[in-house]
Amino acid sequence: MFVDLHAKYAQDAQAQEAADLTRACVHCGFCLTTCPTYRDGRDERDSPRGRIYLIKQMLESGEASDNTRLHLDRCLTCRNCETACPSGMQYGQLLEIGRDIVEEAAPRNATDSGKRWLVRRVFGSPALLRLGLAVARLLRPLLPSSLAAKVPPAQNPGERPQPRHTRRMLVLEGCVQQAATPATNAAAARVLDKLGISLESVSEAVCCGALDLHLAAGGPARERMRRNIEAWWPAIEAGAEAIISSATGCGATIADYGRLLADDPAYAERAARVSALHRDIAEVIAAEDLAGLSPDTATGPVAVHTPCSMQHGLGQPDLISRILERAGFTLAEQPAKVLCCGSAGSYSLLQTEISERVRDSALATLCVREPALIASANIGCQLHLATGTEVPVIHWIELLDS
Repeated sequence: MFVDLHAKYAQDAQAQEAADLTRACVHCGFCLTTCPTYRDGRDERDSPRGRIYLIKQMLESGEASDNTRLHLDRCLTCRNCETACPSGMQYGQLLEIGRDIVEEAAPRNATDSGKRWLVRRVFGSPALLRLGLAVARLLRPLLPSSLAAKVPPAQNPGERPQPRHTRRMLVLEGCVQQAATPATNAAAARVLDKLGISLESVSEAVCCGALDLHLAAGGPARERMRRNIEAWWPAIEAGAEAIISSATGCGATIADYGRLLADDPAYAERAARVSALHRDIAEVIAAEDLAGLSPDTATGPVAVHTPCSMQHGLGQPDLISRILERAGFTLAEQPAKVLCCGSAGSYSLLQTEISERVRDSALATLCVREPALIASANIGCQLHLATGTEVPVIHWIELLDS
């Protein structure tokens, strides 16, 4: 797909990159049936191909409308389309740039901008979110049922083992995960401790940057990335073996630090090193001998939900299932692949109706064999799926800690 850049963007490196990326699209339409938002509304503008045309139109005309921004906002960034594309279209990168450009070409009103700022501020701060959840739990009996369902119960994470092994790995605590489901990383630390690995947290580390990046706040996102690199670097130089994430959404972003900071001369080399060191907790577990673990496998059938960020961002569509089968768990059969759960970070807060329809479709597939529980690998997916079902939804690492 050829793009004739408008004179307005002639010297704009970001727009030029978008034009170069757009040229990979060959109009084939293979992406349509893999796109959850297209399947939901059958609107071509809510498909990858349609959004590529909207970005192309913006790059060529130098203008965009609220309608352009609306359809880019509606993308879940699941990247199913990338896996389906026969020409290697890097749609996620294109959308990232397109969203940045449309923010300037079609500015938001104050209400919309304020809502997005508030989401970034609260959900990117474990302290603020922890306070908000505490208040919400107190008020839960008074809340409408639809809102009360979004308030996760408090967790007792249990004790974390003290670092004692020669093998050391760093862990990103995460923002929402740290406040809403602290049991996840506590379980990860206990499991790795049994495997001879100490999991260490660096208190200076902040949000990975994914939330800002998804909301077209590229500058703040990269600043968070730089802060994390600074926080982790002393431990990396001291021999930390890897940087671990147990939330695949965060992990897919950390794995992309090298690309996202490639033009930053002060951080490019270290960012590439951080990306190379990143491992999802599943990648670490899969490489170890699980004989030292003795999980309770009598849980009943487990429906495995592999998040989009793990399937397409990290390229590991079957890893969780293989680990749980190795550990002795019975997996619930699924008649079809789950395209997306509808969470997509802040998407479930800002595009509620579409998000809930996509969630319900995912749950229909996950629960068709009546599983005893659903195991996911991403905090956003875990919390979002739990709002639509009575089946318990947990992080899969908790099963190995049982």
